[in-house]
Amino acid sequence: MELHDVWFVLIAVLWIGYFFLEGFDFGVGVLTKLLARDRAEKRVLINTIGPVWDGNEVWLLTAGGATFAAFPEWYATLFSGFYLPLLLILVCLIIRGVAFEYRAKRPEDRWQTNWEQAIFWTSLIPAFLWGVAFANIVRGVKIDQNKEYVGTFLDLLNVYAILGGLVTLTLFTFHGAVFTSLKTVGEIRDRSRALATRLGVVTAVLALAFLIWTQVSRGDGTSLVAMVVAVLALVAALGCNLAGREGWSFALSGITIAAAVAMLFLTLFPNVMPSSLDAAWNLTVTNASSSPYTLKIMTWCAAIATPLVLLYQGWTYWVFRKRIGTQHIAEAAH
Repeated sequence: MELHDVWFVLIAVLWIGYFFLEGFDFGVGVLTKLLARDRAEKRVLINTIGPVWDGNEVWLLTAGGATFAAFPEWYATLFSGFYLPLLLILVCLIIRGVAFEYRAKRPEDRWQTNWEQAIFWTSLIPAFLWGVAFANIVRGVKIDQNKEYVGTFLDLLNVYAILGGLVTLTLFTFHGAVFTSLKTVGEIRDRSRALATRLGVVTAVLALAFLIWTQVSRGDGTSLVAMVVAVLALVAALGCNLAGREGWSFALSGITIAAAVAMLFLTLFPNVMPSSLDAAWNLTVTNASSSPYTLKIMTWCAAIATPLVLLYQGWTYWVFRKRIGTQHIAEAAH
């Protein structure tokens, strides 16, 4: 296996890690409006992800940086062609971080309500747009012979991409509901389990339609295996949720995300960004990659740094592993 193939796999792993981790905290952000009934319950939801949400975003930064260094042509075409949706995602992530930090700075109801609204919308919008973006990458976009995107923003809003966005939105919200039931106690835990069941059914219908569409139009034998794993894991996650096995349900919903993302990358390879105008203009792991020397240096850096990052993030989740409920929210706290 060539180094550019290795880095294609590593970038896929980074996106899997990002969607697994950021997926549930996007979901929790959406649930602040769908699940929480009062301010105390909103605080419980926010506190479940409070210690980890910013660490989860490191995976996005690493995936973007790895793409820039390993496949500069892919990075340039992607970020110029998808400029508006990616800018909107970036703005949402910035506002979302500010909302988490500033929400409790003042006691006024209007102040806190506005920041809570910001948390909801800046969780929902990226959860949808990531699906739109990746669906378009798999589907193929208008790339010319100069490796430049020549389409428009409206070209990205096709039926397949919108379905992909709905899948990521519902899947992340389901993932977040399962995470909430795993991290909370009392009534909010029971309601999150019930909501997860309803969300899971909707997610299963949308995901099955999207994955079958992807497999029929662009898949092969390996992507079919990933699709089957994703579907079976989602069904099993629903079953475990109904049985009250939150830990297993969360792990299985994570496997669903991992298998679905793996399927998308498997349908892409050896392309990284297909052209819908002419297959000869596809960006591939070969014509979009950096020099072998650059990839070699990157591989050594990744081999040293990655275990340290995983250990630190794993330790963070271990420290903040306990459940919380409204009884843990002080009356005087905002």
